[in-house]
Amino acid sequence: MYDRLDDIPVYARRPTKVSATHYNHVKLALKRLGDEIRLVIPRLKHLDLILQDNAWIIVDRVLNDVPIAAWTDFQIDNRDNLHEDIHCQLKLYHMNAELILDRSLDAMEMLLSEELPEMLPDDVSDVIPFKQQDD
Repeated sequence: MYDRLDDIPVYARRPTKVSATHYNHVKLALKRLGDEIRLVIPRLKHLDLILQDNAWIIVDRVLNDVPIAAWTDFQIDNRDNLHEDIHCQLKLYHMNAELILDRSLDAMEMLLSEELPEMLPDDVSDVIPFKQQDD
């Protein structure tokens, strides 16, 4: 588990929201694949996105996984809907981190959509056939 967020000084912190689609997709992936998922962000040479239940962290793997940005403190207590955005905190650890936030979330959605079915064990992703009705 990645736990270095409190060890590195935060450059900037602000409240933000993540879309319900992104949040729900990550929760489903974590439920099926485990406590942590690490994705290589395409076209960002040495950046990875680590997805955990309590944080989504962009790290620089060349610099020993130093955080670049992180979405944390998801406010999901008493959540009674699946379609509304999730309030959270955005922590920036690099002055140019804002330049890659949208690209990282788009890449996350693309990778989870394309690779999640391939990452699942065969017994989890089997399709159950419908019973044939006799005419």
